[in-house]
Amino acid sequence: MTQTTPSSRIASIDIFRALTMLLMIFVNDLWSLEGVPKWMLHTKAEEDGMGLSDVVFPAFLFIVGLSIPFAISSRLQKGDSKWQVLRHIGERSLALLVMGFFMVNLENIRAEALPFSRYWWQILMALAIFLIWNRYPEGDKSGRGGDREMGRKKAITPSLPLQASPSSTEPASLKSRVFLGLKVLGVLILLGLAYVYQGGSAENPAWMKPHWWGILGLIGWAYLLSAAVYLFAGDRLPAILLGWLFFNLFNVAAFAGWLAPLEPLKAYLWIVGDGAMPALAMGGVAASVIYRKYFQAEKPSGLTWVLLLLAVISIVYGFGLRPFWGISKIRATPAWIGICTGISFAAFAFLYWLADIRRQRSWSRIIEPAGTSTLTCYLIPYFAYPIIALAGFALPLAFRTGGVGLLKSLLFALLVIWITGLLQRFRIQLKI
Repeated sequence: MTQTTPSSRIASIDIFRALTMLLMIFVNDLWSLEGVPKWMLHTKAEEDGMGLSDVVFPAFLFIVGLSIPFAISSRLQKGDSKWQVLRHIGERSLALLVMGFFMVNLENIRAEALPFSRYWWQILMALAIFLIWNRYPEGDKSGRGGDREMGRKKAITPSLPLQASPSSTEPASLKSRVFLGLKVLGVLILLGLAYVYQGGSAENPAWMKPHWWGILGLIGWAYLLSAAVYLFAGDRLPAILLGWLFFNLFNVAAFAGWLAPLEPLKAYLWIVGDGAMPALAMGGVAASVIYRKYFQAEKPSGLTWVLLLLAVISIVYGFGLRPFWGISKIRATPAWIGICTGISFAAFAFLYWLADIRRQRSWSRIIEPAGTSTLTCYLIPYFAYPIIALAGFALPLAFRTGGVGLLKSLLFALLVIWITGLLQRFRIQLKI
């Protein structure tokens, strides 16, 4: 979940990310309701179509791509070599894959085989992720971590002597050891959870395996491939467009059967989602490169027209391929990729016009934490749902049905975002 430094951000990216996160929490809570309108739900794999829930994840992948050029360029400008950036990309991708790996196995856990409740397994998993990847204050020493307030304080603090007094170094050293201990504790918790895990059935028990990698795992793979393309292509638009085209065509080729001779390799070396996930992310990379190369200086309204043109092209592409394989998120069809990419282009165009050209941003403050602490926001429901289940709490059916139920899910999403902002004040914020 790539996030750029405040100085390199354009407001519409953070707002787009926050809105998408709000929608993601909202649609993920629809399982708790009765009588949800069909157009809000995921469409089944065998059906030709998509609902609101099928648009949220591709929009987030698009936003991941939007952020990549800014984040990588910032690191290169600070003096990192391409190999250092590539290592950083690998570390972030691995972190997302580990999180996704545990989360997708939670869905396939055999609760009766655990030595304790599966709800405690989930809580401990989320806690371990926070312990390992929390943004601890020691990260400020590198100039890339820490919260914004501390960054501003460092900017006005006079340079200190090379030899600090023992009284100033000992607390810092102690804190570093404590933070390292918390990270180690998180790793040990994950290892313990993996040790007691059992999936499959009583007759055929199975240990943890990738399955479909989970949402965060898919983001990790898409980020790895898209970031690698941008790292070596830079702001050369033809190369970026070629990369975007390649992943889309790879997806088409997979559905058309042109890659059948490579089928034996699929279990060992393949592009995630038959190219679907990096294709969606590369659409966002292309949008950012167009902005950086042609519109960054003055931010003219011309960018909105370019984005809208790309939206139309993508949607026409999607509907043009619909007769062949239909629209399906579950199967990640070419039509779904094209239509969702087009929707993302159009949404970004509107938000760019509203937030960066018209500078109408105050309305988004209530959801701002979801745009700046996105991973934290995503993890909070992993605490909320099991705690509610362990407490035996359940709302009456009247509060989980119809418009009242939808309002309940919206309020839940807003509550999660508010908690995210509260945690951020206490320096509890996931960072990878």
